[in-house]
Amino acid sequence: MVVRFLAPAQAELAEAVAYYDSQESGLGSQFAEEVKRTIERILQYPEAWALLSPRTRRCRTNKFPYGIIYQIRGDAVLIVAVMHLHREPTTWKSRLRGGEE
Repeated sequence: MVVRFLAPAQAELAEAVAYYDSQESGLGSQFAEEVKRTIERILQYPEAWALLSPRTRRCRTNKFPYGIIYQIRGDAVLIVAVMHLHREPTTWKSRLRGGEE
C-alpha cells in the first residue's frame, strides 16, 4: 500500500515536530518516529483501528497524545489528519469533499 497525506495533515505533522523540538532538542524526531511506527501499524492492519465514520479510522500513537486519521482508498492509505487528541475532534471532516467521511 502507498501512503498519501492531505496537505493539512502534512502541515500538522511538520508543526507538531517543530513544537516538540522547541520544547526539547530531539523530541520532534522522537515524535516523527512515533508517527512513522503508527503508520506502519496502519499499513500492517489497515482495518483494525477504530471507525470514526463509515470510511474513516483513527489509530492512536503510543507515546504522544495524537491520532492518525486515515481512509483506505484502493491501494492507498490517505492520511487525513495528524490530530492532537485534546483539540477539536471533528476538524478533519471539513477536509473531505462530498461527504467522503
